[in-house]
Amino acid sequence: MKKSNFKIFVVNPGSTSTKVALFRDKTKEFEMTITHDASKLNSFPSINDQLDYRMEVVHQFIETNHIDLTDVDAFVGRGGACYPVESGVYEVNDRLVEDMVNAVGGVQHPSNIGIPMAKKLQEKYGGRLFMIDPVAVDEFSPVSRITGVKGIERKAISHALNLKGTAMHHCKLHGLDYKNTKLVVAHIDGGITIAAHDHGRQVDCNDGAGGDGPFTGTRTGSLPLLGVLDYLHDHTEDELRKMCAGYGGFVSYFGTSNADEVLEMAKEGNEEAQLVWTALAYNIVKFIGSMAAALKGEIDGILLTGRYTRFEGLMKYIKEHVGWIAPIYIYENEVEHEAMASGALRVLRGEEEAKEYKGKSGFVGTFTKEGTAV
Repeated sequence: MKKSNFKIFVVNPGSTSTKVALFRDKTKEFEMTITHDASKLNSFPSINDQLDYRMEVVHQFIETNHIDLTDVDAFVGRGGACYPVESGVYEVNDRLVEDMVNAVGGVQHPSNIGIPMAKKLQEKYGGRLFMIDPVAVDEFSPVSRITGVKGIERKAISHALNLKGTAMHHCKLHGLDYKNTKLVVAHIDGGITIAAHDHGRQVDCNDGAGGDGPFTGTRTGSLPLLGVLDYLHDHTEDELRKMCAGYGGFVSYFGTSNADEVLEMAKEGNEEAQLVWTALAYNIVKFIGSMAAALKGEIDGILLTGRYTRFEGLMKYIKEHVGWIAPIYIYENEVEHEAMASGALRVLRGEEEAKEYKGKSGFVGTFTKEGTAV
């Protein structure tokens, strides 16, 4: 008789939070989100140096809730900037752990320590170890990679786990086939990524961690290049890199990454806070529009997800500016944990075979043929 009632524990470090959850099959038994202050995270020299601090959060969760992990069947860590991979479930091997630590994908992001965190738990308690749809999922088409500088290409770095999970969740709710739809999906949180999904593939998306797209609580978003060069006259390259994904956005203007605090300042009459908050919304709708254009405007829906969906004014602004493009659907609750647990469960049940991570040599791009402008 095949085993049922699998026990799965997921670990999910994000740009301003650490999340953990425990599942029995698809039923979530425990979940916790700890929001970190940007100043605390920025006190560490590197993302890898945050590992022990974030592990303390996980251990506190385990102890506070008296969770017994000795019989866990699988641990799942959020995947970060490994070498590009196709979408799917991966059995974690030593090469994958090493590539995460070394951030071979070229982006310093907290998700890079998701696998090392999960591995520490697996080494202590046993069970299998998986990664599902890391930030390095690459389904870009060739034309979406091209920039105005030969030798510099756009990278496929995104919240692929939640973007694809939300898209599939939406399609299931509305009786649609994910592989036969066109959607714009926006993850709006401490990090913001806005993606074009074309027949089951994420064919384009801004690289939020790499300085592309709307600014956020800690990230600069897209910047005018000449202004960046002027900035470098009085600052080091290291300072600029930290500004890009640590000291930018709300932190640069107000010294805090907390969106609730910035919104409260705006409501109390702080004119700069009002302007910056509105600019956040303005940038989001601009990038939603760009992804709609990438899909020729033939869109089955615009999906909004992430913690910022709780801000009614922000959602109203987005609806007023891009609601004419396609119906807008709001999914306040992210589905990252559900996607991680479901992926592991499919493998544990034998419904799907886990992929092997092969590093740099293992990626074969999945491309579509675009129309030509010639």
